[in-house]
Amino acid sequence: MAPPLPALSPLDSRPDSLTERTIEAVRQGVRSGALLPGELYSVYRLAEELGISRSPVREALLRLGETGMIRFERNRGFRVVLPTPHDIAEIFSIRLALEVPAVGRATRQADGNDRTAVQAEYAAMEKAAAANDVSLFEFHDQKLHTALMDAEGNSRTKSIVNNLRDAVRLVDASTVGVDRSLEEVLIDHLPIVQAFEASDPKAASSAMEQHLRTTGRLLLRRALLQRGEDPSEESNLWRRLVG
Repeated sequence: MAPPLPALSPLDSRPDSLTERTIEAVRQGVRSGALLPGELYSVYRLAEELGISRSPVREALLRLGETGMIRFERNRGFRVVLPTPHDIAEIFSIRLALEVPAVGRATRQADGNDRTAVQAEYAAMEKAAAANDVSLFEFHDQKLHTALMDAEGNSRTKSIVNNLRDAVRLVDASTVGVDRSLEEVLIDHLPIVQAFEASDPKAASSAMEQHLRTTGRLLLRRALLQRGEDPSEESNLWRRLVG
Protein backbone atom coordinates (compact mmCIF):
# COMPACT_ATOMS: atom_id res chain seq x y z
CA MET A 1 0.00 0.00 0.00
CA ALA A 2 1.33 3.43 -0.93
CA PRO A 3 2.29 5.57 2.08
CA PRO A 4 0.44 8.85 2.68
CA LEU A 5 1.99 11.88 1.05
CA PRO A 6 3.51 14.53 3.30
CA ALA A 7 1.79 17.88 3.08
CA LEU A 8 2.32 19.72 -0.20
CA SER A 9 1.02 23.22 -0.84
CA PRO A 10 -2.25 23.29 -2.82
CA LEU A 11 -2.14 24.88 -6.26
CA ASP A 12 -4.64 27.49 -7.34
CA SER A 13 -7.02 26.53 -10.14
CA ARG A 14 -5.67 28.73 -12.96
CA PRO A 15 -5.79 26.48 -16.04
CA ASP A 16 -2.96 28.16 -17.97
CA SER A 17 -0.12 26.11 -16.54
CA LEU A 18 -1.49 23.54 -14.09
CA THR A 19 0.61 20.79 -15.66
CA GLU A 20 3.75 22.93 -15.52
CA ARG A 21 3.06 23.92 -11.94
CA THR A 22 2.37 20.31 -10.98
CA ILE A 23 5.81 19.41 -12.36
CA GLU A 24 7.22 22.26 -10.29
CA ALA A 25 5.35 21.04 -7.18
CA VAL A 26 6.77 17.53 -7.64
CA ARG A 27 10.22 19.00 -8.09
CA GLN A 28 9.86 21.08 -4.92
CA GLY A 29 8.58 18.01 -3.10
CA VAL A 30 11.73 16.11 -4.07
CA ARG A 31 13.90 19.08 -3.13
CA SER A 32 12.29 19.48 0.32
CA GLY A 33 12.25 15.77 1.09
CA ALA A 34 8.46 15.52 1.00
CA LEU A 35 8.79 13.11 -1.94
CA LEU A 36 11.52 10.53 -1.45
CA PRO A 37 13.23 8.69 -4.32
CA GLY A 38 12.14 5.06 -4.42
CA GLU A 39 9.01 5.50 -2.29
CA LEU A 40 5.65 4.52 -3.77
CA TYR A 41 3.12 7.37 -4.02
CA SER A 42 -0.49 7.61 -5.13
CA VAL A 43 -1.52 9.74 -8.10
CA TYR A 44 -4.90 10.32 -6.46
CA ARG A 45 -3.39 11.48 -3.18
CA LEU A 46 -1.04 13.82 -5.02
CA ALA A 47 -4.03 15.43 -6.76
CA GLU A 48 -5.78 15.80 -3.40
CA GLU A 49 -2.71 17.34 -1.76
CA LEU A 50 -2.35 19.87 -4.58
CA GLY A 51 -6.09 20.63 -4.58
CA ILE A 52 -6.56 20.06 -8.30
CA SER A 53 -8.15 17.44 -10.55
CA ARG A 54 -6.33 14.26 -11.54
CA SER A 55 -5.99 15.20 -15.22
CA PRO A 56 -3.15 17.76 -14.94
CA VAL A 57 -1.45 15.54 -12.35
CA ARG A 58 -1.54 12.55 -14.71
CA GLU A 59 -0.29 14.73 -17.58
CA ALA A 60 2.57 16.09 -15.47
CA LEU A 61 3.57 12.62 -14.26
CA LEU A 62 3.36 11.20 -17.79
CA ARG A 63 5.71 13.93 -18.97
CA LEU A 64 8.10 13.15 -16.15
CA GLY A 65 7.69 9.45 -16.91
CA GLU A 66 8.83 10.05 -20.48
CA THR A 67 12.10 11.43 -19.09
CA GLY A 68 12.68 8.31 -17.00
CA MET A 69 12.48 10.30 -13.78
CA ILE A 70 9.08 8.92 -12.75
CA ARG A 71 8.40 5.18 -12.82
CA PHE A 72 4.81 3.96 -12.73
CA GLU A 73 3.69 0.73 -11.10
CA ARG A 74 0.46 -0.61 -12.52
CA ASN A 75 -2.53 -0.09 -10.21
CA ARG A 76 -0.20 0.99 -7.41
CA GLY A 77 1.23 4.46 -8.04
CA PHE A 78 4.54 6.03 -8.98
CA ARG A 79 8.10 6.35 -7.74
CA VAL A 80 10.62 9.17 -8.20
CA VAL A 81 13.87 8.11 -9.91
CA LEU A 82 16.69 10.65 -9.69
CA PRO A 83 19.01 11.24 -12.66
CA THR A 84 22.63 10.23 -12.21
CA PRO A 85 25.63 12.26 -13.41
CA HIS A 86 25.75 9.86 -16.37
CA ASP A 87 22.09 10.72 -17.13
CA ILE A 88 22.83 14.46 -17.03
CA ALA A 89 25.77 14.11 -19.42
CA GLU A 90 23.58 12.08 -21.79
CA ILE A 91 20.80 14.67 -21.57
CA PHE A 92 23.12 17.49 -22.60
CA SER A 93 24.66 15.42 -25.37
CA ILE A 94 21.17 15.04 -26.84
CA ARG A 95 20.25 18.69 -26.27
CA LEU A 96 23.41 19.85 -28.03
CA ALA A 97 22.67 17.55 -30.97
CA LEU A 98 19.10 18.85 -31.27
CA GLU A 99 18.99 22.47 -30.10
CA VAL A 100 22.14 23.86 -31.73
CA PRO A 101 21.08 23.14 -35.33
CA ALA A 102 17.42 23.81 -34.45
CA VAL A 103 18.12 27.38 -33.32
CA GLY A 104 20.07 27.98 -36.53
CA ARG A 105 17.13 26.85 -38.65
CA ALA A 106 14.73 28.83 -36.46
CA THR A 107 16.77 31.99 -36.88
CA ARG A 108 16.94 31.53 -40.64
CA GLN A 109 13.17 31.18 -41.11
CA ALA A 110 11.64 33.13 -38.22
CA ASP A 111 8.95 35.69 -38.90
CA GLY A 112 7.84 38.73 -36.92
CA ASN A 113 5.52 36.73 -34.67
CA ASP A 114 8.34 34.33 -33.75
CA ARG A 115 10.65 37.20 -32.83
CA THR A 116 7.93 38.85 -30.76
CA ALA A 117 7.38 35.59 -28.85
CA VAL A 118 11.09 35.19 -28.08
CA GLN A 119 11.41 38.84 -27.03
CA ALA A 120 8.39 38.45 -24.73
CA GLU A 121 9.89 35.44 -22.97
CA TYR A 122 13.24 37.15 -22.52
CA ALA A 123 11.46 40.21 -21.09
CA ALA A 124 9.57 37.91 -18.69
CA MET A 125 12.91 36.40 -17.61
CA GLU A 126 14.23 39.92 -16.97
CA LYS A 127 11.20 40.73 -14.83
CA ALA A 128 11.50 37.49 -12.86
CA ALA A 129 15.24 38.09 -12.32
CA ALA A 130 14.52 41.60 -11.00
CA ALA A 131 11.99 40.10 -8.57
CA ASN A 132 14.40 37.27 -7.66
CA ASP A 133 11.63 34.78 -8.49
CA VAL A 134 13.57 31.58 -9.30
CA SER A 135 10.53 29.45 -10.13
CA LEU A 136 9.05 32.02 -12.52
CA PHE A 137 12.47 32.65 -14.07
CA GLU A 138 12.95 28.95 -14.81
CA PHE A 139 9.43 28.72 -16.23
CA HIS A 140 10.13 31.50 -18.73
CA ASP A 141 13.62 30.13 -19.42
CA GLN A 142 11.97 26.93 -20.64
CA LYS A 143 9.34 28.95 -22.54
CA LEU A 144 12.11 30.90 -24.29
CA HIS A 145 13.73 27.69 -25.52
CA THR A 146 10.28 26.44 -26.57
CA ALA A 147 9.59 29.67 -28.51
CA LEU A 148 12.85 29.20 -30.41
CA MET A 149 11.87 25.64 -31.33
CA ASP A 150 8.38 26.79 -32.30
CA ALA A 151 10.05 29.05 -34.85
CA GLU A 152 11.98 26.05 -36.17
CA GLY A 153 8.72 24.12 -36.55
CA ASN A 154 9.77 20.60 -35.51
CA SER A 155 7.29 19.52 -32.83
CA ARG A 156 9.17 16.31 -32.08
CA THR A 157 12.37 18.19 -31.31
CA LYS A 158 10.41 20.50 -29.04
CA SER A 159 8.77 17.60 -27.20
CA ILE A 160 12.04 15.73 -26.69
CA VAL A 161 13.89 18.79 -25.42
CA ASN A 162 11.08 19.78 -23.05
CA ASN A 163 11.06 16.26 -21.61
CA LEU A 164 14.82 16.39 -21.10
CA ARG A 165 14.52 19.75 -19.36
CA ASP A 166 11.78 18.36 -17.11
CA ALA A 167 14.14 15.57 -16.10
CA VAL A 168 16.77 17.90 -14.70
CA ARG A 169 14.22 20.32 -13.24
CA LEU A 170 12.69 17.48 -11.25
CA VAL A 171 15.65 17.26 -8.90
CA ASP A 172 16.55 20.95 -8.86
CA ALA A 173 19.34 20.31 -11.35
CA SER A 174 19.56 23.97 -12.25
CA THR A 175 22.44 26.39 -11.99
CA VAL A 176 20.02 29.20 -11.13
CA GLY A 177 20.66 30.80 -7.77
CA VAL A 178 23.39 28.30 -6.84
CA ASP A 179 26.27 28.27 -9.32
CA ARG A 180 25.08 31.45 -11.02
CA SER A 181 22.78 34.34 -10.14
CA LEU A 182 19.55 34.94 -12.06
CA GLU A 183 21.20 37.93 -13.71
CA GLU A 184 24.15 35.80 -14.86
CA VAL A 185 21.85 33.17 -16.37
CA LEU A 186 19.81 35.92 -18.03
CA ILE A 187 22.94 37.42 -19.60
CA ASP A 188 23.99 33.93 -20.76
CA HIS A 189 20.81 33.83 -22.90
CA LEU A 190 21.28 37.32 -24.34
CA PRO A 191 23.64 36.40 -27.26
CA ILE A 192 21.12 33.77 -28.39
CA VAL A 193 18.26 36.27 -28.38
CA GLN A 194 20.34 39.00 -30.06
CA ALA A 195 21.49 36.66 -32.84
CA PHE A 196 17.92 35.45 -33.35
CA GLU A 197 16.64 39.02 -33.62
CA ALA A 198 19.47 39.89 -36.03
CA SER A 199 18.64 36.89 -38.26
CA ASP A 200 22.18 35.51 -37.82
CA PRO A 201 21.81 31.69 -37.72
CA LYS A 202 25.53 30.99 -37.31
CA ALA A 203 25.83 33.29 -34.30
CA ALA A 204 22.61 31.91 -32.80
CA SER A 205 23.82 28.32 -33.08
CA SER A 206 27.21 29.22 -31.62
CA ALA A 207 25.61 31.07 -28.69
CA MET A 208 23.25 28.16 -27.99
CA GLU A 209 26.12 25.69 -28.02
CA GLN A 210 28.12 27.82 -25.59
CA HIS A 211 25.10 28.21 -23.31
CA LEU A 212 24.35 24.47 -23.22
CA ARG A 213 27.98 23.47 -22.67
CA THR A 214 28.40 25.93 -19.80
CA THR A 215 25.15 24.90 -18.14
CA GLY A 216 25.68 21.18 -18.69
CA ARG A 217 29.14 21.08 -17.17
CA LEU A 218 28.05 23.06 -14.11
CA LEU A 219 25.10 20.69 -13.58
CA LEU A 220 27.28 17.62 -14.05
CA ARG A 221 29.80 18.82 -11.49
CA ARG A 222 27.03 19.60 -9.00
CA ALA A 223 25.48 16.16 -9.51
CA LEU A 224 28.80 14.50 -8.76
CA LEU A 225 29.24 16.55 -5.59
CA GLN A 226 25.69 15.82 -4.43
CA ARG A 227 26.33 12.09 -4.74
CA GLY A 228 29.65 12.32 -2.93
CA GLU A 229 31.56 11.38 -6.06
CA ASP A 230 34.87 12.84 -7.24
CA PRO A 231 34.08 16.12 -9.07
CA SER A 232 37.26 15.71 -11.11
CA GLU A 233 35.39 12.97 -12.99
CA GLU A 234 33.29 15.70 -14.60
CA SER A 235 35.81 16.29 -17.41
CA ASN A 236 36.19 12.57 -18.20
CA LEU A 237 32.45 11.92 -18.17
CA TRP A 238 31.70 15.00 -20.28
CA ARG A 239 34.41 14.18 -22.81
CA ARG A 240 33.27 10.56 -23.12
CA LEU A 241 29.53 11.24 -23.50
CA VAL A 242 29.37 14.74 -24.95
CA GLY A 243 32.73 15.51 -26.54
